[in-house]
Amino acid sequence: MTDPRIFFDLETFSHTALWKEDDPVWAALEKLSTYLQSFPHHIDIPIPAGVYLENRDQITIGAGTILEPGAFVRGPCIIGKNCTLRHSAYIRDGVILGDACVVGHGSEVKHSILLNHAQAAHFCYVGDSVIGSRVNLGAGVKCANLRLDRQEVSVFPNGTKVRTGLKKLGAILGDSAQVGCNCVLNPGTLVGQKAVIYPLLNVGGVILAGSAVNGSV
Repeated sequence: MTDPRIFFDLETFSHTALWKEDDPVWAALEKLSTYLQSFPHHIDIPIPAGVYLENRDQITIGAGTILEPGAFVRGPCIIGKNCTLRHSAYIRDGVILGDACVVGHGSEVKHSILLNHAQAAHFCYVGDSVIGSRVNLGAGVKCANLRLDRQEVSVFPNGTKVRTGLKKLGAILGDSAQVGCNCVLNPGTLVGQKAVIYPLLNVGGVILAGSAVNGSV
């Protein structure tokens, strides 16, 4: 339950080098900073007035991407092709967006990976997380990444405790998972492909692929 291939189809994602054979799914986050520092960054679009880029030489933006005035992007980061960053989107501290991703008004993405067609369109927080292809985070979803006691985050695949070695780890959401409005995903939450989480829930642990969660877990 920690194999990246259980969560994602990586064949169409441009940054599969973040995962090596036998890596746990969260290993990509440990490698993210080094990967971004070595990447040959380039910006393939004109930058509109009102968009703020910090560390511009460490930012990649693909063709066809739309940046609305008021968006803030801090490098190092990679933003793929045909993405949309809406007004007040906030990208910081090492982020990769695949192609055709959406980060919307009031949404913050920090040290995370969004695969192709992932959306955090309205007032979301995505911290130290990996969001699979075609995942939709409803308005107000929070991927919390830090335990209240500041201790190491563990995960519980197959009911067995696995230490990640990370003090900050948000959620891992498999391809096509859907999360309803105003949910909180606690640190170390693992969500399988095509799982559905109903709105207004506090969720943690392991959500199996294809399941529907309509009460707190």
